[in-house]
Amino acid sequence: MTIPDALRAAAARLVASSDTPRLDAELLMAHALGLSRADMLLRQRDLTVPQDFLALLDRRLAGEPIAHITGTRDFWTISLAVTPDVLIPRPDSETLIEAAVDHFTGRSPSTILDLGTGSGALLLAALDQWPQARGVGIDASPAALAVAQENAGSLGMDDRATFRPGNWAVGVDGPFDLLLINPPYIALDEPLSGDVLRDPAKALFAGVDGLDDYRRIVPALPRLIAPGGMAAIEIGYRQADRVSALILAEGLHVRVKRDLAGHDRCLIVTGD
Repeated sequence: MTIPDALRAAAARLVASSDTPRLDAELLMAHALGLSRADMLLRQRDLTVPQDFLALLDRRLAGEPIAHITGTRDFWTISLAVTPDVLIPRPDSETLIEAAVDHFTGRSPSTILDLGTGSGALLLAALDQWPQARGVGIDASPAALAVAQENAGSLGMDDRATFRPGNWAVGVDGPFDLLLINPPYIALDEPLSGDVLRDPAKALFAGVDGLDDYRRIVPALPRLIAPGGMAAIEIGYRQADRVSALILAEGLHVRVKRDLAGHDRCLIVTGD
């Protein structure tokens, strides 16, 4: 079987279990070949299907996320190592970086704080965007911090990114020009499906209404946002009004930014 034939057959098998069957097949084939997806597609008619491709496909058919199979995930302009210890970075979260780019047009934040850093995705994407900036990532999980530290090293950002354990903003001294915050926001009884089922539960659930962690984080924002700075906070698409009310109660300004699907995804918070 040729690689084009194998990709078509794999995509057909994945239709029932994946929203992106063709992409999944291509990523698995590229991983099996040890190539980038772009290189694999350019050379596919000259290559042979590797022996372990079907084993990788079976893992995906069993529900294992692509990021766990390949061990990597692209996010913004960087590629990150990903393990089951961290939330898989998703395109929706790039909305936070987009909001920051819009806010800092023509200038760069000097200091960045990433609360709930996980794999380090948001902080490291921001540091790649602004090479003069430095940042701190906080997470309660030692395993997640190890992944984030590995990613910083792989990207050559060890000297600009510091990771440390913590309980959100407790004990964190500010202010910072940019805060990036992606807390758990799923209600305990909310049904889930797909790859999110493989994410760490502590990175997903936040009490009966999904707002527990916002209630812990928001009171710290007035002291953490520097003059002229901002916080970009990820929210569930039905949470804008309730989380905004918490923020307004602290005397801050807030507006909503939608993701590419048109869903409310990011709250932009300023003190100005």
